[in-house]
Amino acid sequence: MADGLKIAIWVDADACPAPVRDTLFRAAGRTGLALTLVANRLLRVPPSPHIRAVQVAQGFDAADRYIEQAVSAGDLVVTGDIPLAAAVLARGAHALEPRGEWFSPDNIHERLQMRALMNELRDSGVVSGGPAAFSNADIRSFAAALDGFLARRPAR
Repeated sequence: MADGLKIAIWVDADACPAPVRDTLFRAAGRTGLALTLVANRLLRVPPSPHIRAVQVAQGFDAADRYIEQAVSAGDLVVTGDIPLAAAVLARGAHALEPRGEWFSPDNIHERLQMRALMNELRDSGVVSGGPAAFSNADIRSFAAALDGFLARRPAR
């Protein structure tokens, strides 16, 4: 936040569900805030002076690295990636999962540990599969969390 008041929203868009992107597009149009989707593939975004898509090079965590370098304190990052969430929290930004749950300094260490444990269990074959399918309840939870955040902060 260069001037201490204005925010931007950054989206780790490679795995971001379409309903979440649509919710963010509407929010950017309604509030005039800067919305940037970052992915290693070409993304279509609606024509708007407030919305842009950035295509980064192919490669492991290229979008994450771009967001980490670009984010400012007070900005919002939408991501399901726990290490990225930890990095942006360390920079004073906010991190929100597409399912509407907040990452915070109070829960990020536990979430990183749980991620490591689940990776270990998957690698050993004890656990298979991933998270439950994205649902309408997830969309509502995300929209409510985003609206609450926006109601408390001015737009860039």
